[in-house]
Amino acid sequence: MTEVRNDIQRAGLLRQLTRFVMVGGFCALVDSGTYWLLLQADLWVHLAKALSFVAGTTTAYFLNKRFTFTDAADRGIGQAGGFALLYTVTFFVNVGTNALMLALLPEFRWEYALAWVIAQGVGTSINFVLLRTVVFRH
Repeated sequence: MTEVRNDIQRAGLLRQLTRFVMVGGFCALVDSGTYWLLLQADLWVHLAKALSFVAGTTTAYFLNKRFTFTDAADRGIGQAGGFALLYTVTFFVNVGTNALMLALLPEFRWEYALAWVIAQGVGTSINFVLLRTVVFRH
């Protein structure tokens, strides 16, 4: 019986992880597209990153709630508040990592893209674990 329960839990985790990656990929396109558009408009790079993060995050909340963590208990405003708190922390991690990478990386053609990818990877790793275990828990 325990083995069956473990198999079900693993399948649930794999399903969530797969959906999280798919939703995350779409939200990364929202974030990245917004970032590049704002950079093309000559907006200050750190403000462009902040605004693009907010656009991607807003999209992520609604899509993850609807498609990824469907078996989570709906805790209403508490859940939204937990999401907001998590993404506030992630915001500073993401924008800070991006700024740090821009300061450390040598100037080259893809410097901004690489900094964005690194910042996105750090933030995404933190988000999956905390969304699954805290915000959208059973």
